[in-house]
Amino acid sequence: MKLAIITIVRHSYHNDKYYGYAPYVREMNLWGKYADELLVLGPRQTNNAIDAIDTFYQHDAVRFFGVPNFNILTLWQVLKAVFVVPFIFIRCCYVMSKADHIHLRCPGNISLIACFAQLLFPFKSKSTKYAGNWDPNSKQPWSYRLQQAILRNTFLTRHMKVLVYGEWPNETRNIYPFISATYTEAEKMPFVKRDYTNTLEFVFAGALVVGKRPLLTIQIIEALNAKGIVSKLHMFGDGPLMPELKAYVSERRLERQVVLYGNRDKEEVKKQLIQSHFNILPSKSEGWPKAVAEGMFFGCIPVATAVSCVSWMLGEGARGILIEPDLEQAVSKIMNTLTHSNLDAMAKAAMDWSQQYTFDRLEADIKAVLEGAF
Repeated sequence: MKLAIITIVRHSYHNDKYYGYAPYVREMNLWGKYADELLVLGPRQTNNAIDAIDTFYQHDAVRFFGVPNFNILTLWQVLKAVFVVPFIFIRCCYVMSKADHIHLRCPGNISLIACFAQLLFPFKSKSTKYAGNWDPNSKQPWSYRLQQAILRNTFLTRHMKVLVYGEWPNETRNIYPFISATYTEAEKMPFVKRDYTNTLEFVFAGALVVGKRPLLTIQIIEALNAKGIVSKLHMFGDGPLMPELKAYVSERRLERQVVLYGNRDKEEVKKQLIQSHFNILPSKSEGWPKAVAEGMFFGCIPVATAVSCVSWMLGEGARGILIEPDLEQAVSKIMNTLTHSNLDAMAKAAMDWSQQYTFDRLEADIKAVLEGAF
């Protein structure tokens, strides 16, 4: 089988291997187990730089088709897109014509073009992993809404399984709940009660960008300490807000309360999750909040905003703490939970739910999609 993958993930080429964002590549390696050849279409790093969070495709037959990344936020970018979009469309059609199964990674500008290109191949087996927020009531860019509309339309989009995060009512017959995973069956651990009477350890794992609200996360920890709840934040990830966060921690003398690690490998984050009490992610928007599910896997109580499928993941508050993106309200909700909730029961419920979704189950689901049995 030739598997075509159309993605927005930037790729680098090093030592005869293609590298990309590790969580994405690890999942694509599962898809690749059931393909003889991978035809990957996506943007390429001009300097072939490899980040600490990148990994490579573990497949002997990878053909990469580079396309330029683009957006339409300024007049110059719109003019550039006039020339770029036809090239990407033709490139998508070529790759799709060579494939036995077409797999789109949405949403994104490149994947929007691919959504139109796949209409020309109504009889080919296809799937889409929609890694964004599928919530029909959420506020999203028009281009995301357009991709969702095309994918939902079973007259235009044929032989397509659309894999989305969470369960949503009144969807078309080609929309399927599909949960990503990080850890394997072998990595499951028995539930161990935490001591919530001493320093509370929090983990934040994510890009340091405005949408993840890392500054609010730090301020929550600062406020808890100010109210006598001794807390410590372990912040994993990097991004454009790192200098601002470092300055805030330094100016407020929070070095004992907040540790900024930058990007670290999966095992180091896992080790911290195992010994921490909470994992916190007050995002503005999410598709699948991987960091939340990873913490739950090891009995870390999630603290998160009710975006996308988070409320469903947290059992409407039975498996974690749903907060508002307001400092005072968030701190009040956390303190109320610490005082009045059975934290051991909440942590156990979080672990039991997350441990249903292992890498092994993900692989079985992917195999079923490719074989038409999902």
